[in-house]
Amino acid sequence: MACRKDGKGRVLRKGEHYRKTDGRYSYIYTDPLGKQRTIYAKSLVTLRQKEDELVRDQMDGLNVYVAGSADVNFLFDRYISTKTELRSTTKANYLYTWDHFIRDTFGKKKIKDVKYSDVLFFYTDLITYKGLQVNTLESINTVLRPTFELAVRDDIIRRNPVNGAYAEVKKRNGGARKSRRALTVEQQREFIDYVAKNPFFFHWYPFFVFLLGTGCRIGEAIGIRWDDVDMKKRTININHSLTYYTRSDNSFKCEFRVSEPKTEAGIRTIPMMGPVYEVLKSEYQRQQEEGFCVAEVDGMTNFIFTNRFGNPHNPQAVNRAIKRIVDTHNAEEEVEAKKKKREPIMLPRFSCHIFRHTFASRFCENETNVKVIQEVMGHADVSTTMNIYAEANPEVTREALEKLAKNMDVF
Repeated sequence: MACRKDGKGRVLRKGEHYRKTDGRYSYIYTDPLGKQRTIYAKSLVTLRQKEDELVRDQMDGLNVYVAGSADVNFLFDRYISTKTELRSTTKANYLYTWDHFIRDTFGKKKIKDVKYSDVLFFYTDLITYKGLQVNTLESINTVLRPTFELAVRDDIIRRNPVNGAYAEVKKRNGGARKSRRALTVEQQREFIDYVAKNPFFFHWYPFFVFLLGTGCRIGEAIGIRWDDVDMKKRTININHSLTYYTRSDNSFKCEFRVSEPKTEAGIRTIPMMGPVYEVLKSEYQRQQEEGFCVAEVDGMTNFIFTNRFGNPHNPQAVNRAIKRIVDTHNAEEEVEAKKKKREPIMLPRFSCHIFRHTFASRFCENETNVKVIQEVMGHADVSTTMNIYAEANPEVTREALEKLAKNMDVF
């Protein structure tokens, strides 16, 4: 049998073909699923490079067919279906992140086509043109990176193209994530006094005192029930949390769900400080007259802190209230300070989580036993407590050094 040759007289291997009409080369092969596939090239050299790559892939056990036909959305859906150990709220957050930021854009790319530079462009676009914050990008990366890692472990691709992309984009856009700054003693006092005296915001006073006086996470605070409070022993039992999240039924509706603390350290008993006891006592008396909460979440009811509709507070609504309070305070304070010819006491913009951070900072400023602080805060890792302990505000640091200098006679 005569050897097949191309237009230049070069011998063609088995499966290789040359078309005189357009001068293109092709290679026909059978994929792992038994289907016939064809690859094309404009030159024999390029075709054989593709053949070599194909052979290398097959030797590595890569399923090129799957890698070539499946998109990133398919890969994520496969990944999330394997994560049976995830809490329902965590899974819902992953789905929300994917559906809102990835599915209709990056998710439509073919798995095999995604390169490191594609991820960089995608992340940069989200930051630069979509206006996302670095923290949000971190959440996106938290979902995208393990999705592609599954493709690596399944031998669909050799390397994870997401690895390192987030770190590079973060470095370009402000470096490390901004650290949360606790309110100073002056700011804390100014904020709570303003809420207490303002008739439009006073209804938030008991809740804010509770947050600043217990260090509870926002989900723990909105989920506190009268059943969790012992007024005689003056203790608060933290054993669950409320999460407000988007449902996974594509309805885009949100709902509350009860969840257990992520770690055993989250289950704890917090002694009541005096101000916390007083606001709870007053709140109980008020609800005795006006009625207790009847809203039910996963079988739980009797929640202490509710909105005007009788439902537990939505964390985002709490953040919006804080913003209104801060903005109103600052506007009034500027006018008042100008009248009295003094410097205004301006409040920074902050989220409800800063109440917990502020409580931890005050605690660290007045307590040296880190284990006690860790227990009250519900930190699973003592390093988390130590990081807060190390963030004492400049005034406290200065006072500590001055006190040290007075007690030392070596200078």
